[in-house]
Amino acid sequence: MATTHANTAALIYDWNEKERTGPLLRRAPRFVDESIRDGIQSPSVRDPSIEQKMELVRLMDRMGVQAVNLGLPGAGRRAQEDVERLLRFIVEEKLRITANCAARTVASDIHPIIDISQKVGVPIEVMTFIGSSPIRGYTEGWDNERLKKHTHEAVKLGVDHGLPVGFVTEDTTRSHPKTLDVLFRTALEAGAGRLVLCDTCGHATPDGLRNLLNFARGVLRSMDLEDTVELDWHGHNDRGMALVLGLYAFEWGFHRVHGCGLGIGERVGNCSLDLLLLNLFLLGQLDPKQHDLSCLVEYVEKISEATGVPIHPSYPLSGRDAFRTATGVHAAAIIKATKTGDHDLADRVYSSVPARVFGRKQEIEIGHYSGRSNVIFWLREHGYEPSDELVDKVFAFAKAQDHTLTTEEVKAAIAG
Repeated sequence: MATTHANTAALIYDWNEKERTGPLLRRAPRFVDESIRDGIQSPSVRDPSIEQKMELVRLMDRMGVQAVNLGLPGAGRRAQEDVERLLRFIVEEKLRITANCAARTVASDIHPIIDISQKVGVPIEVMTFIGSSPIRGYTEGWDNERLKKHTHEAVKLGVDHGLPVGFVTEDTTRSHPKTLDVLFRTALEAGAGRLVLCDTCGHATPDGLRNLLNFARGVLRSMDLEDTVELDWHGHNDRGMALVLGLYAFEWGFHRVHGCGLGIGERVGNCSLDLLLLNLFLLGQLDPKQHDLSCLVEYVEKISEATGVPIHPSYPLSGRDAFRTATGVHAAAIIKATKTGDHDLADRVYSSVPARVFGRKQEIEIGHYSGRSNVIFWLREHGYEPSDELVDKVFAFAKAQDHTLTTEEVKAAIAG
């Protein structure tokens, strides 16, 4: 007799889609992976080997990430060598992903990018940055004339050498509109093709993001550049809002959003690029022909391995506990769904993320919050016949503990 599978989507009432007045996104989302630049500026990470960086770039390309920041060549010879090797690697493997590099608004940072691009014969987008907030200016002793001069010279240098240039204002979300107006216009008049708005200190709320975006659009509109200059969003997670703001940035019209695998980066990190991809997939906003997310968990695990940053057990999708439960009520529902043979039903009855799509599965454990069904399921999964006597024995042992049992502890209870 054939098993009848439920239409899982019809069993979920989706409040996320209520009162939506138009399409979720204005255009196909594009991403900039900052994992091997901003990500490794975290004080707690180690710099991955060049082989590990190559492996990560390969995975980025497979996931459909359009651009990768290869580093800051102005930091020294090692950084320059890594950027050149990675750029050659992209060419040799015929990857779709394009390269950009960070640079301060000084010639000594931009010349190495020009040199590497000319050596390899591939354009590198120059992402030249300068601190624009009044608090930074006061601390450094900078005035707007100095900022304007550095901006003009840096952008013009990249443009004059035939490279695309993105102008990055550090701490944009705490910068005065008068300063931003001057710097934006200066960069655009010098030939910048992109403005990168940065929440460098993780200060913005959704209102701040929207207000800043509208301001930047106003500048572009006044220069008749709204249809030719692109806008990027680069966010940090100091207030825990980086992922949400990344989603809003796409919904409200930014062309690209930056992020790092596992959310690594300065202080508390950047927007988690893997979670941004996950959410857009769940919202139906990623073309499966362009984005292969079957390796998304592998990508996060490789980021962790390469940088030494552990994956928190509760980290969405890739964490050890993401699809693991020992709670009796939850486990009972998953077990009942599993018995129908409908894997999608089992995946979604207590999770909004379909584990099997990403190579994961639901795991039922035994602990002090467990019910007898947990024990029966666990025993069967591990090749034991769940007799009443054995179930009672393991169940009583679990109830006397203060934690979820390991496989070794359950086996010891069975043998005891």
